[in-house]
Amino acid sequence: MSWQQYVDEHLMCEMEGNHLTSAAIIGQDGNVWAQSTSFPQFKPEEIAGIMRDFDEPGSLAPTGLYLGGTKYMVIQGEPGAVIRGKKGPGGVTVKKTTQALIIGVYDEPMTAGQCNMVVERLGDYLVDQGL
Repeated sequence: MSWQQYVDEHLMCEMEGNHLTSAAIIGQDGNVWAQSTSFPQFKPEEIAGIMRDFDEPGSLAPTGLYLGGTKYMVIQGEPGAVIRGKKGPGGVTVKKTTQALIIGVYDEPMTAGQCNMVVERLGDYLVDQGL
């Protein structure tokens, strides 16, 4: 299965009638492996900040998580594994795998829990595959 198929079929899939706004699989070096057409144009320093928070949990909390210039308030996550951010009625979930970051962005009517389920399910599968 191609990386684009993972994005199209597993991240942008329907979840209880809702879909992510955008999604991507990005290498830990910041290179895009695959993304939805609607995924925001991000800056390398935004991915570097996300990677830093995985190495030093809590480092994004004071400044927020930025993705495509949008600031998300960092909320509960799993140190070293998952970062979750909120902005108004939407948010972002970032799951770290062995080699990549799985990123899902959502807005109403999708819920944070639905976004977490979609992103983390694929991330857990890829971790199990050694990816």
